[in-house]
Amino acid sequence: MGNKVFNESRKLIDELEKTQMEAIEAAATLFADAIMNGGIIQAFGAGHSNAGALEITHRAGGLIPTKNIKEPAGGAYESIEGVGESFMKKVDVREEDVVVVISNSGRNPLPIEVAIGSKKKGAKVIAVTSVEASKNLTSRHSSGKNLYEVADVVLDNRTIEGDSTIEVEGLDTRVCGMSTITTAVLLQAVTLRSVEIMLERGYTPPIYKSQNIDGGREYNEALEEKYIHRLYRI
Repeated sequence: MGNKVFNESRKLIDELEKTQMEAIEAAATLFADAIMNGGIIQAFGAGHSNAGALEITHRAGGLIPTKNIKEPAGGAYESIEGVGESFMKKVDVREEDVVVVISNSGRNPLPIEVAIGSKKKGAKVIAVTSVEASKNLTSRHSSGKNLYEVADVVLDNRTIEGDSTIEVEGLDTRVCGMSTITTAVLLQAVTLRSVEIMLERGYTPPIYKSQNIDGGREYNEALEEKYIHRLYRI
């Protein structure tokens, strides 16, 4: 018998392709607009959702004007209201930017407040979340809203409530969270489409080369020079 992870991953990726193309196009357009207007793409996720933020920031084959928003507690206080609001006072988000906020449940105050704080600063917000699961969960934020309700564009990762997906005989709980896989696929699809849009507009997008190939580091540093004042600030 084959390992169920492969089959479940294929099913979810096929579902993303069938259901999320319109949202991918909208998100990619925001990416392209931001970069062509001098902004950057910022990404935030608490806990394991940070894997999604890392997927599109500072990696080979990705866009150079990208930054991971690093909350110093690493999401330890994700469920406590006010932490994100206070944190966002220190984060350099500008109206020409796009902020990607990743939260599978979308119910906790920290990602919600990062999204609200970014919008208050004029930035566009893209949420990556499980919409159906989130609809079944009560917000832990006093606004009564979950993440998908405060974003400009929503990328639905299509995972089930609780994220763990695979049933194993003899175990009374599912195993294997799939949101990291589907989030990565969605965000890579957005990156690719944003690159295509920029090229269609006659603009050459700044892309990281691998630093492990000869000349890669020098190539990246030359392109980073334009954005360096933004990429390494809180």
